[in-house]
This record gives sequence, C-alpha cells and structure tokens, in this order.
Amino acid sequence: MEAGLGRTFRIACALLLCSALLPGAAAQQTDVTLVTSESLFSVLAAINACGYDQELATSDSLRKQVRAEIAATVLASASAAQAQRQLCAFYRDHQQPDASRTYAQYVSLALNLDEPPGFLLKVKEADLPPDAGYVLGLVPLLQRFYVDAGLHKIWLAHQAEYEARVELLHDPVARMLLETKTAYLRLPDSSYLGRRFAVYLEPLGAPGQVNARNYVYDYFLVLSPRGDSVQMDAIRHTYLHYILDPFAMKRQGAMKRLEPLLESVKNAPLEESFRQDITLLVNESLIRAIEARTSVRGGKEAEPARLEMAEAAEREGYILTQYFFDALREFEKSPASLQDTYPDWLFHIEVGTQRKHAAEITFSAEASPEVVRVGAPGRAGALDLAESKLAAGEVAAAQRIAQQVLDEQSDNPARAMFILARAATLSRDIRGARTYFERTLEMAREPRMVAWSHIYLARIFDLQENRSAAVEHYRAALAAGDTTPDTRAAAERGLAEPYQPPSARP
Repeated sequence: MEAGLGRTFRIACALLLCSALLPGAAAQQTDVTLVTSESLFSVLAAINACGYDQELATSDSLRKQVRAEIAATVLASASAAQAQRQLCAFYRDHQQPDASRTYAQYVSLALNLDEPPGFLLKVKEADLPPDAGYVLGLVPLLQRFYVDAGLHKIWLAHQAEYEARVELLHDPVARMLLETKTAYLRLPDSSYLGRRFAVYLEPLGAPGQVNARNYVYDYFLVLSPRGDSVQMDAIRHTYLHYILDPFAMKRQGAMKRLEPLLESVKNAPLEESFRQDITLLVNESLIRAIEARTSVRGGKEAEPARLEMAEAAEREGYILTQYFFDALREFEKSPASLQDTYPDWLFHIEVGTQRKHAAEITFSAEASPEVVRVGAPGRAGALDLAESKLAAGEVAAAQRIAQQVLDEQSDNPARAMFILARAATLSRDIRGARTYFERTLEMAREPRMVAWSHIYLARIFDLQENRSAAVEHYRAALAAGDTTPDTRAAAERGLAEPYQPPSARP
C-alpha cells in the first residue's frame, strides 16, 4: 500500500518492462505507477451526486453505475439525503463558469487529501494550491456524505473493475514511456529517489478532461477512460515534464541569460506563467519539439507534418520550438544522450537570433491549454511570481502581474485581489488597500486569506481611530477558521489593544 496519496493500489507494484516491449532493451522498471485512489473516487462521486454531468454521455459505464448506486442510497436514507443537500449547496456555491475549471479544483483538492474517512490534509493549509483552497470547505461535508451514503461500500464493490482498467493500460503506457525515455532521449534508467510520477485512472470524471499537477518534485496525472483508451499524449507530455524539468531547474544561470526572450512573447496567447518565467518557456518549447519529432510516424515523408507541429507550437508562443526541433534532428543522428546534450543546447541559443526569429512569427489568437499545472510551491505560476515580487519589495511588478491575472480571469481572483491589497498597503495607499481587502472578502473562501484580510482591515480602522470597526474585524478573523498560531496571535493582540505600526512602537 502506498502512503500519502489516499488509498492507492499499485498494479504489479510498478510498470515492469521486459525486452519483448522494445527490441534490444534490457529488463527494467520505470519510475511511474498507474494507481487508483479512494480519496479521489470519493470527491468525484460527491460532485457527480451534485450535478457534475460534463461529458456524461461518453463516459465510462462505471460512472453512470456509481451515480445510480449513490442515488438509490440517498433515496432510501434520510441522513444521506440531508448530507447530500448540504454537500450540493456547497458545490453550487463554488461552481465556476467553465465546467472544466469546476472539475479541476476538486481534483486538486482530492490529490491533497489523505485516506477516508478522515480526508486529512497532506500539506499545511497555507501550502494548498489556490484552487484546492477555494473548495476546502467540502471536506467536513464529504466526511459525513462518505459515511451516510456508503461510499466505502460502493468503492469496494467496484475496486476490481478499477484495477482491471488499470491493468488494461499497463503495456501500452509502459511501451510508450520506455520508447520516450530510453530509446529516443537515451536517458539511463534511474530510481528518481524522492520523486514520483503517478497516473490516476478515475472513470467518474469527464473523459475529455486531463488534469496534471506538479507538486514540487511529484507529478500526478488524472485521466478518465473513454472505452478502452485514455489520452496517451497527455501521459507522455506530463512524463516529459517529469524528466526534463529538473534539467532546466539546475541551470538557472543559463536561463537567466535567456530572459530577454520574454519580451518577444509578451503579446503571445500563452498562459501568464510562460510570459513571466523563462525556464517554463524554454522547457515547454523543448517538449513541444520532442512531441513534433516523435508523434508523427514515418520517415522523410513525415517531415512536413512534423514541421507543421513545431510551427503550430511557435504560433502559440513557444518561440524556441524550431530551435530545439532542428537540434533534435541532429541529436537523432548521434549516440549522445539528452543528459550530455542539454547544456550545449542552452549554451548555443543566440538571444539576438531568436528574438529576430520570434519577430517574424504571427501568433495565434489563442493557445491550447497547458496540461501540467503547478499545484504547490515549486515552479512559479503567475500569482506565485507576484508573491515573490512582493516579498522582494518589487511592489509595482507584483501589482502588474496580479492585475493582469484579474483582467484575464485566468487564475484565482481572490488571491490576486489579496496581493493587490497588500501591495497597496506597502505603497501606503490606505484607501486602495481597504477597497482591495474588502473585495477579497467578497471572493475568498480560504480561511487564512479571509482571516488576514480581516486583520489588515482591522489595523486600517485602528489607524483611522475607528476602534469599534477594528474590533469587529479582529473577531471575524478569529472566526474565519484559520487555526495557525500567527493568525490567532495577531487577532488576539488586536483585540487587546489598538494596532500600532512598528515605527510608532516604543
């Protein structure tokens, strides 16, 4: 039994690859597991019971069967019906305009929950991904629904069917990953100690949706089958991140030299993180180039189709795809491994040449969504980058990034508003700070964000000598549900005496 990711079940302990899968390859074991999780099952069963119907008609037959069994239990049990009503009220209140984003936030939460029936957090609440934090209030409702609706019994009844679906994917996934890592990139087999790549198979989701998450060193991919197949391209894309991201992160000096290239993509239809982080842009360009070189089978006659894939990636804004595409063409003729070649590729990127090349690209109106999302501190997303700018005292830069996130409606609006509020505080814009904190409270659900918005507002009212309003906000902070010591201490200190800025203290 694997600890830390809910109750998971390995198939044959790992993906064992034998020489029959690839001519000339020695028997070896991959660093990837195909797993199922009762925690993920429970969260998705809950939202299915509350109206999550995305792609239901084309979903795995298990999805409809589990929904019917839950509905029968709820119909026969008053306590289950009551638990469902409370759960579904929360679900309705936290729906996003896009069903895919609604689904994604619950997947994010499920990946951070331990085994049922407790569903305890595996990380500190403050370290939750923003989308998971937004729906954290589901947990106490899920705990009750899990018991009253008999989710464990339903899970056990279908566990063998889950494992059979995983077993069906064993060989094709193993073959694809071996071909990618060992045959094409010529990377040595490695145990990847301290890192994990787990592919979750969950029939209760929409088969067209792919959710891949990078939590520091760990990569998780959640897929739902359509018939006997899943989106193999998404598995390989995530696996390429798993392999290549450490290469990029170890070479920050080389990446720093390439930062002027970010100016070339400021108008590209990329997600904000790619326009702000050169490491992400470089590595995604390489991955798109590898996909272009390997996805289209055939010899020289397939080159036009491969080139079109590379050019399409560049039109989305991954402006180094052509450079890596050409480098890979030469790489394929040599015996070297990617491990030996990667530093040279970075070294030989000429910034001026690539900026000129980028200026000749006509960007598309939109880019395809990136598969892998950063779920916790690790590679910086747009708002993570804004936070780091704020911590470094680069207030204007933090404001610009947070405002752009709000304008594009592309991330957690409450967190963006919270960053703007704190930036206004640092700029001594008290009126702006008050407005931003009040707007944060209108959006936020994450207890710590709510609590500290109240604390900041209380301090503003103290400075304006409106003690009654300040006390009201300090009390609201204590009632927000954030039990961390620093929050409680700040609120209790504010109740004991009016706030004084550090410069005014004796």
